[in-house]
Amino acid sequence: MISEPRSGRLAAWGNALLAGVASPDDAASAIVGDDSVHRVEGLPGEAGPVGLTLALGRLRRLGVTGWRVALPVPGHPLGLSGPAEFNARALEAAEAVVGHGAAYGLVPEVREAGGGPGAEDVHVEVVWHCLPVREAPPADVPSLGEAERELAEALREATRVLSRLDVAASGPVAEAAVDAYRARAERGREALAPGYPPRAVRVLELAQRVGLLVSAARESGHGGAVSASEIAARGEALRPVERVARRAQVAAYNAYVEEREREA
Repeated sequence: MISEPRSGRLAAWGNALLAGVASPDDAASAIVGDDSVHRVEGLPGEAGPVGLTLALGRLRRLGVTGWRVALPVPGHPLGLSGPAEFNARALEAAEAVVGHGAAYGLVPEVREAGGGPGAEDVHVEVVWHCLPVREAPPADVPSLGEAERELAEALREATRVLSRLDVAASGPVAEAAVDAYRARAERGREALAPGYPPRAVRVLELAQRVGLLVSAARESGHGGAVSASEIAARGEALRPVERVARRAQVAAYNAYVEEREREA
């Protein structure tokens, strides 16, 4: 959870495009980010891959009125609604976007080209596979209000557990690591996209902070957790905290669709 998922960028800026608050070129540029190019494969009516701008426009004409995010991991199909083929691809990629209003979803496949080991001139190409999805409520996605309350508790719990298991992992060293991760992750990045409610931005930022704290704790080594049981206890304690952060992240990205459903 250190960096913004590609599915998050596509959903956020795809929703901004649908809302008319972002131009097609601006939305496509924000979605691509630092990657070289994004294409969409399997789009109805197209024999091969097409550009992102054309694909988003076509899917809109096919009936997509909003985009949701899925961030599944083994044992937790977060944001998914089926069918099995789509779920399996999304689980392998650990992310996907699911259309609202028309039964289409997109799963990214990331390909790196150029440059040898340690080279900086690596070009990242992303192919989004367009697949049918089941029109059903997404799995285990909380409301923004629920996510915000869960995050506040998760942050307290993570701090308490890390203080008990390993003082160094919850003190200034961890805070410095979180700040460094945040600066790197947010360099040149805009939180969500135009048209999202302020609460969604707040929930996403808090979810990322909790996720960064978990990542910093895991990457800080064993620290004071000198026994195998203490190391295992740290991992066990952090797992539900990370789950809460992922659920909240999905809730923030999905806020655009949830608001439209309430207004309908």
